Amino acid sequence: MSDGDAVSAPQKLRPPVFGWEEWAALPELGLPAIRAKIDTGAKTSALHAVAMEPYGPPEKPRVRFRVLPIPGRADVQVACDAELIDRRAITSSNGETELRFVVRTPLRIGPHAFEAEVSLTNRDAMTYRMLLGRQALDAARALIDPRRSLVQGELNYGVYDASLAVAPSEPEPLRIALLTANPNNYSSRRLIEAATTRGHRIEAIDTTRCYMNINVRAPGVLYDGALLPRYDAVIPRIGAPLTAYGLAVVRQFEMTGAWCLNRAGAIAAARDKLHALQVLARRGVAMPTTAFARSPKDTGHVLGLVGGAPLVVKLLQGSQGRGVVLAETNQAAASVIGAFRDLEADILVQEFVAEAKGADIRCFVVGARVVAAMKRQAKLGDFRSNLHQGGEASAVRITAAERDLAVRATRALGLQVAGVDILRAEDGPKVIEVNASPGLQGIEAASGKDVAALIVRHLERRVRPEAPAPAVGFADVAA
Repeated sequence: MSDGDAVSAPQKLRPPVFGWEEWAALPELGLPAIRAKIDTGAKTSALHAVAMEPYGPPEKPRVRFRVLPIPGRADVQVACDAELIDRRAITSSNGETELRFVVRTPLRIGPHAFEAEVSLTNRDAMTYRMLLGRQALDAARALIDPRRSLVQGELNYGVYDASLAVAPSEPEPLRIALLTANPNNYSSRRLIEAATTRGHRIEAIDTTRCYMNINVRAPGVLYDGALLPRYDAVIPRIGAPLTAYGLAVVRQFEMTGAWCLNRAGAIAAARDKLHALQVLARRGVAMPTTAFARSPKDTGHVLGLVGGAPLVVKLLQGSQGRGVVLAETNQAAASVIGAFRDLEADILVQEFVAEAKGADIRCFVVGARVVAAMKRQAKLGDFRSNLHQGGEASAVRITAAERDLAVRATRALGLQVAGVDILRAEDGPKVIEVNASPGLQGIEAASGKDVAALIVRHLERRVRPEAPAPAVGFADVAA
């Protein structure tokens, strides 16, 4: 064979190069153009979606949802439907873990087509409506040039049919479940009133009457023989005696995709006083010196760790001021500790902050701010300021340091709503407890704030899609 007859060896296909952002298309979801950020630090890709609703048989579930592909344009919505392949706990860049629906769909970037797993989440606060993670980039066999953008060409939002634009309307009402064993108490009634006033549908559900279908792909919560509907949000109001079962119910609602005001893990951390104090200490949150031991042989050492009497002895499982004893002398402290241990009860020993003079500050935190505060003063002859123990509440102005401490304590435990109790010590404010189901009656009466409405508004910000923007032509939107 002559040189002219030689057949050249097939050339190896060169991998595509993507910049730090690219235009993508998801044809099976009806999305011809969406601007995506490339994020090699994330494993799974994410797509901005709202109104997510699983349906179909348990053996082959699907999910329907709406995508708002154009930032700032809530009036442009695409209805999507896909096979549901997984529900996955995904931690975002801000450290918050969310259980998301995951679908698998074809993607196209420039001429390059591949298939990827995509998690569905509300990305209202994000610049990009889509994030492409490592799994998708591996499927595309792409190389990333972080110095360049839109390497694979540019699209624009003009590819969307103008018929997709909907007239601006009032935000859709939320469907909210209020988990409570007592729908008639003050806190439950106020939350129901606040949600109803703002146009939402809220149902009080007895936590003890819930039972669960623990299924990998189609988990559900049942009540009175029927499957409960999908809720946008869940407000857990779980009493201490129901903690274990209540947390299981909250976890099950999380598995259905509902956004829980306080997640089960955060409630559990706050309810376990020892664990909560350990978390707060690790995060540098100031608190009274605390000691814990199991063996009666260590009683003397424990008393020494907190500086000796007077000191406070607390039951780990106590609440509302019950199981809290002030021991004036070391001998009295040893007697109380011995009595509790005879009952096989776990206890904490904590330094007594005498300068607080039987008063503490309850800071009510919603999201990342203190929305109300009150001073609780113990009744004469008692040091416990809890309102259930006869304490009196009054309005108070808190300091910037107290405000910061309350927010840090709430964040450390992963809570969205909390009542943070603070003592005013000579060396600065100190957290003594973080309550994951704080009551509303005392704080609303003392502060004059509509705390229930503030909680519902926080739900709206976290769950509801962005407010509709004035309608503009597609040509007015930059590529």
